[in-house]
This record gives sequence, structure tokens and C-alpha cells, in this order.
Amino acid sequence: MLYKYIFTVTFYFLIAFANAQIKYFATKTGQTYFDAGTGIEDIKAINKSTTSVIEPSTGRIEFSMNIKEFKFKRQLMEDHFNENYMESDKFPKSVFKGKFSNIENIDFNKDGTYAATVKGTMEIHGVKKEIETTGTIKVSDKTITASASFDVKLEDYKVDVPSIVGIKISEKAKIKVNCTYTPYN
Repeated sequence: MLYKYIFTVTFYFLIAFANAQIKYFATKTGQTYFDAGTGIEDIKAINKSTTSVIEPSTGRIEFSMNIKEFKFKRQLMEDHFNENYMESDKFPKSVFKGKFSNIENIDFNKDGTYAATVKGTMEIHGVKKEIETTGTIKVSDKTITASASFDVKLEDYKVDVPSIVGIKISEKAKIKVNCTYTPYN
């Protein structure tokens, strides 16, 4: 009888430990949208290879993307973005590392839609800045979908916009991120 009790307690402990170690991973399937256009010029791009990880046990969340993966409608705009503004040969990645500040309100094991707040460090163009933003976590049949939308002030990340084109490019870029995650042990 004592062995059965010890086995049962050990079994439940191992299950709880295994569940606490689950990470959710989006392997180069996330999408990041960039819009720095004005009424004069349409400056939009999409990066379809954003990588991200969520670790529910710690509340950690990270995103990473290669800048050269942003695709524009016009090749010349894409070339200018990479060479003149983002200097993507010198600064090839953008990274966000942070934590959910309300992780206790998100149940990754229960289907539903949850409001999320994240705080962390965003690195763009070699500049790191603390940011905080809100988003949505949707849980559906063990698949996690995360989405967020926020603005990035270009000068905060030392992205220089020449005055000659300043009226075509917004001072703030609108960023939207959508990632679908699956469990990863």
C-alpha cells in the first residue's frame, strides 16, 4: 500500500514537472508586418520568418527575425530599407526578449482568448530599448496564437531618415506580430 502511495505521488510530481517545462515554439513561421508609410507613400513590408518562443513556467517570451527577410512590393524600396535605413549587413537581426507581466492570467492549458502584457528589451539597428506592449494570446486545442501591435519611433533606434524623403516616411513605424506556436519539450 505504501509503495502504491509513493508511486502515485512520484507519478503526479513527474507530470507536474514535465508540464512546467513545456515551451511553445514558432519555428520561422511567425509574421511581422512593418508600415512606415504616409499619405504620400505606401511603405509596407512583411517578414514571414519570425522565430519566437514562449515559456509559460517563467513567463519568458522572445522574438527574433532577420531584417533582410522583410519583403516590399517594390525591390528598390526593399534595397533602400536594407542598405540606407536598417543597414542590415551591419545589423542583420531584430530581437525582443521579455516577460509577460500578467502570466498568471493566461492559462496555456485551457482554450480561450487572453489579454497579454509584455515588458522587455527590443533591439533594432543595434540599439536596445525597454518597451511594454499589449497583445492577445489565443489557446485552441494545444495551439497558441499570439498577436500584438505597437509603434516604434525610428529615431529611438537611430534609423536616420534624410529630410528629402522625410515627408514620405512616417516618424513612427507600425509593427504587427502574429505567431502560431506548438508545444516543444
